[in-house]
Amino acid sequence: MSDKPHPTAPILIVDDEPSAIKALEWSLRAQGIDHLASCFDGSQALETIARQEIEVLLLDLNMPRVSGREVLQRVMLEHPEVPVIIITAVDDVETAVRCVKEGAFDYLVKPGDQERLRLSVQRAIEMRDLRRQVGNLQRRLLAEGLQDPGLFAEIVTRDQAMMNVFRYVEAIATTPCPVLITGETGTGKELIARALHRASGRSGDFVAVNVAGLDDALFSSAIFGHTKGAFTGAVQDRQGLVETARNGTLFLDEIGDLSIPSQVKLLRLLQEHEFFAVGSDVPKRSDARVVAATSLNLEQLESSGRFRRDLFYRISAHHIHLPPLRERCGDLPLLVHHFLDQTARLLRRERPDVSPAFLQLLERYAFPGNVRELQSLLQDAMSRHSGGPLSPKLLHGRLRKTDLRADAFDTTRPSLLFPGTLPTIKQAIDLLVTEAMARTKGSQRAAARLLGISQPALSMRLKRDRSKTDHAES
Repeated sequence: MSDKPHPTAPILIVDDEPSAIKALEWSLRAQGIDHLASCFDGSQALETIARQEIEVLLLDLNMPRVSGREVLQRVMLEHPEVPVIIITAVDDVETAVRCVKEGAFDYLVKPGDQERLRLSVQRAIEMRDLRRQVGNLQRRLLAEGLQDPGLFAEIVTRDQAMMNVFRYVEAIATTPCPVLITGETGTGKELIARALHRASGRSGDFVAVNVAGLDDALFSSAIFGHTKGAFTGAVQDRQGLVETARNGTLFLDEIGDLSIPSQVKLLRLLQEHEFFAVGSDVPKRSDARVVAATSLNLEQLESSGRFRRDLFYRISAHHIHLPPLRERCGDLPLLVHHFLDQTARLLRRERPDVSPAFLQLLERYAFPGNVRELQSLLQDAMSRHSGGPLSPKLLHGRLRKTDLRADAFDTTRPSLLFPGTLPTIKQAIDLLVTEAMARTKGSQRAAARLLGISQPALSMRLKRDRSKTDHAES
C-alpha cells in the first residue's frame, strides 16, 4: 500500500439524499478514510465550513434551498483552499465544464465508480497537504530568525546562505517526505541531517550508514535485515537499519554510489513504505524518514544511466544544497578559532594566537576538502606547534598548490591594508571589488556576499568597469 497523506480535517459530504451520503461514507471507509462529516443541504454546509476546517468537500448539485452551484461559488470566494468535488446525477458536459471553470476540483457522475472516487479524493487530499507544506515553507523562509537556533549549535557559521539552509531545514522538518542533501565533501551534510532529525521531533533514533562500496547483498542485509538461514552464515534473524530507525531517521550517505539493484529496493521502500528482509516473503512496514546525501551530481549520473530517474525524483522531494567553504569566506576566522579551541581541549594545551599571515594564507586557499580539511589542517598545525603565534610555515606542504592563488606564500606582503598613500574612496572600492573577486576565484555570487551587496549590483559595476577599460583602450 502506498504511503499517502491522510486528511487532517474531516471530509464533508453534502447531499439531500441520506442514502447517497451513506453510500459515499461506506465507499470512503472501505478505502481507509473515516474522518468524515455530513449534512443534508447547502446552507448547513456553508455554516459548517465557516465554523471548522474542512479537508475536502463532496457536493451534490441539485439540492433544495441553496443549490450546489451556489455552495461552490461561495466556497471558492470565501474558502478557496478547500477542494470541491462535485458528485451529481447530472451527466452533462456543459454543466461539468461550467463547474470546473468556477473552481471545482473534479466532477463525478452518480452512481460513480468507486476507484474513480477514491483517486479523486486522494488527489484532493494530496493537493491540500502540498499547499500546507508550501505555505509553511514560505512562512519559514520569509521569517527573519530561527525558531530554535540550538538545533544548529554544532555548525559554526554566520553566512547568509547557511542561515537560509537552516530556515529551510526548520520548514521541512516535520514533513514525512524524503530529503536529499548535496554538497562537496566535507561541507557538513551529516551535521545538517542530524539537525533535521532533531527539528523533526521524531521519537526514534537517527541511524546513519555509508552505502558506498556495499554490493547488493550487503546493502539488502544491512538495510532490510535477514532471516535465519537466508544465506551461509545467517545463524539467526537480524534486524535491519530500517527497523532500527523506526519512527526516526535513516541517513544514507554517499547515495550516488549505490548499485542499480539496490536502488530498485530503495525505491520500493520510499514508494510503498514497506520492505522484505532477506530470506522472507512477508512484507514489513516502515515509518522511518529517509534522508540521503551525496557529493556527486545525481543528474549527471542519471543521464549516464548510473542512477535511476524515478529514484532521483523520489529521493529529492526536498533538496538541501550546502555551499563550499570557499563561498563562505566570512566564516573562516570563526571556524579557525572554533577548531583551535577544540584541538586545544583535546591536546590539553593553551590555544595559540594566530598570526595575520597564517590567516591570510588560509584565505587564499580553495579548500577542496572544505570544513573537514580545515579542521584536519588546524589539528596538524597545532600538534606541531612549538610556541608563539601559528605561522604559515606550519601549513607548508599541507596545502595543494593547485588550489592556491599565485601569491599565497608571499608572507612578506604587509599586513596593513593600505601601507602607503591612503587611496580615495573610489580607489578603495575598486580595490575591495578586485580583492573579493580574487578571493572567490571570480564567483560573483560569493564576492557579492563578501562585499555585502547584491549580485546584480556587483555585476553592473563590473560591466561598467569593463566598458570604461574598453573605451580607454580604443
